[in-house]
Amino acid sequence: QVHLVESGGGFVQAGDSVRLSCVASGRTFSDSLPGWFRQAPGKEREFVAVIGWRDASPLYADSVKGRFTISRDDANNTVVYLQMTNLKPEDTAIYYCGTVSISMYGSTLSRDFGSWSQGTQVNVSP
Repeated sequence: QVHLVESGGGFVQAGDSVRLSCVASGRTFSDSLPGWFRQAPGKEREFVAVIGWRDASPLYADSVKGRFTISRDDANNTVVYLQMTNLKPEDTAIYYCGTVSISMYGSTLSRDFGSWSQGTQVNVSP
């Protein structure tokens, strides 16, 4: 099973940019698709983005479209990034990376993802 460790995050101001990284060990992302979720205080974990399957474009939550970009290190297929720009206070949350099986591609439900990372806090002040 793949083990995911993420880094990045911290305290930023509205309008700032932050990049999160998620590194896989044990296995690569060759037989699964990495994605990002977030969980704000008192709220359920929500979908943010997932890598597209083969030539398909990534999927994004409407709330982050045009501001966030998910990408993968294709050379080694062990790192996935989430570049976040024009951050807003409502982006404040703990961010997690996880994987979904290729057969479940298109799902944006957290229950269909697994191998969750430890989470990293992103705080956006007004």
